[in-house]
Amino acid sequence: MIKVSVTILTYNQKQFIGKAIESALSQKTNFDVEILVGDDCSTDGAQETILAYQEKYPDKVKAVLHSKNLGQNGLFNTIETLKLAKGTYIAPMDGDDYWTDDQKLQRQVDFMEAHPDFSACFHNALITYEDGTPSHELNSPDQKEVITAADLVGEDEIWFMATSAVMFKNGIMHYPDWFLKSSSGDIPRYVILAKHGPIGYVPGVMSVYRKNRGGASFKDHYRDARFLYNRIAMYEGIDKELDYRHHDLLRLNIARYYRMLLDAKQYQKSYFRRARLALKYLQLGQPPREISKEVIRDYVLPKWMMNVYSFFALLPHRLKESSR
Repeated sequence: MIKVSVTILTYNQKQFIGKAIESALSQKTNFDVEILVGDDCSTDGAQETILAYQEKYPDKVKAVLHSKNLGQNGLFNTIETLKLAKGTYIAPMDGDDYWTDDQKLQRQVDFMEAHPDFSACFHNALITYEDGTPSHELNSPDQKEVITAADLVGEDEIWFMATSAVMFKNGIMHYPDWFLKSSSGDIPRYVILAKHGPIGYVPGVMSVYRKNRGGASFKDHYRDARFLYNRIAMYEGIDKELDYRHHDLLRLNIARYYRMLLDAKQYQKSYFRRARLALKYLQLGQPPREISKEVIRDYVLPKWMMNVYSFFALLPHRLKESSR
């Protein structure tokens, strides 16, 4: 009986995928493990590398290759690969990450078996950057040991579990419509897992999470209306998923994204669109008076009105100057 299904999800990561697979093969366990490598129709030769590992380790590695890219930032590749998982537990990994402790799976299974009411567990990860930025650990020394849904929602975006650090029970995930449309997979996945039980923290750095700063940065995302609307829809879905128990916090989070939409590159010259978004932000966020005044001044009042106001506000000073 297979205890753990390792799911490695990849797309055009030929230079990394071998190390990811090797780190899974190197695990030392007292139970059976399968390694499913889901490739989203790579065009860089990654599929050939995956097939070579399957040929070398036919009892361990299974290539899950798609004839076309399934889209949605790899979400459907993930779903289709998970459908094939036979293990009691799932241990996911992105194709450019890798595990650094050969006891990782054993330690996490031991934790899950000792805590049958938990839906998942995670450990610390080392974040590395391709541009040479110093590496650092994702989780701080005071990382909370038992995570509930309440710990995963807030006024700001919350993320502290690397994909390669998580293990969860097979068969408890579901994918509501809002999830299937989300550009983020990890955030909604952890919220849904937490509905089925707590998520535990297993101390120790046991994986590497690569960040590519050369790619699209979040700064760029935060100026893209499509990304921001996608985040709004995701958090509205999470709010509904959690039966609105954390509505006040999530309302403020959603309001943040409406505030960012005011500076989206698509709306720089659209007064009416920005004015409507500004009013939506004010309604949801209910910001302090000073911030509200700034938003009304910069986004709601028409420019001509501000020019008229400025003219009359400065008129006494101009008259005084001209009388000298």
